[in-house]
Amino acid sequence: MMKTKRVFLTRILHDFALKELKKQYEVEVHSGKIPIPRKKLESKIKDIEGLICFPYDVIDSKLLENAKNLKIISTYSVGFDHIDTKYAKKNKIRVGYTPEVLTDATADLAFSLMIDVMRRVSEGDRIIRKGNWSQIYGAYDYIGTDLQEKTLGIFGLGRIGSTLAKRAKSFDMKIIYNNRKRVSKTKEKSLGVKYVTFDKLIRQSDIISIHVPHTSQTDKLFDKKILKKMKKTAFLINTARGKIINEKDLIEALKKKTISGAALDVFESEPIGKNHPLTRIQNITLAPHIGSSTKETRVKMAEITVKNLHLGINGKKPKYSVGY
Repeated sequence: MMKTKRVFLTRILHDFALKELKKQYEVEVHSGKIPIPRKKLESKIKDIEGLICFPYDVIDSKLLENAKNLKIISTYSVGFDHIDTKYAKKNKIRVGYTPEVLTDATADLAFSLMIDVMRRVSEGDRIIRKGNWSQIYGAYDYIGTDLQEKTLGIFGLGRIGSTLAKRAKSFDMKIIYNNRKRVSKTKEKSLGVKYVTFDKLIRQSDIISIHVPHTSQTDKLFDKKILKKMKKTAFLINTARGKIINEKDLIEALKKKTISGAALDVFESEPIGKNHPLTRIQNITLAPHIGSSTKETRVKMAEITVKNLHLGINGKKPKYSVGY
């Protein structure tokens, strides 16, 4: 059978996924610098029907103007803010993404970051590795913060936010949330959560965990003004998108102890290096964008990415579709 449809991947995917794709399509995988250089992607997108990309690949309108044959963009991620979905829809290019399967993994990471920064686990690891643990700590030395009875404010009660609420409930935490739309009373009762305004969420929470997409409305939303409204004893957790927080303002807030601490899995620009200002702050836990990084989750993401690609390239709606 002649393989006429061409698929390009901006990075290597699991062997089983590539094998599945190669059964039906002409497949090319970028190797080399990550993310793929812009000029190479511009060249490759001209002649393909299917594109598999990653969250750091910028798929904007200027790039898509050259994609005359493109039928489907299948992104290996739950986020799709790196894709100009409006342009894609206007030009009948379907967009598939991978929600749901990474819900548990990301919620678990958010909760582990919360425990880590509040109990100062990573900070303690650094102390030992640097040889600075010289005596057993006493009554007032190196103390952390309990989670029990604390108020967790969940900003965005979607799949991940709801799953985080279940984790927090088992730790006897009080849970409040703010969402674009209030969820049903049945769901609120089952999760043990209470709806509040955004301002109340900011002012009342002992911990705020961010679970909203990056949009023009949420861009750098957590700036100096918002951070000053938080309790001085509060912690900020972000496993969503880095650009939702103004990093410069967060660094200042942490240095001045405007808030007690933060834990981040995502950053304004990624990856960050050892000389980044955040790495010089003690009251913060940093993770290298590993929200979905479990073996089980990554395999499921690959399966859905291939499924979305296959459906879209054949003129059908992806299993998880953005736009149409």
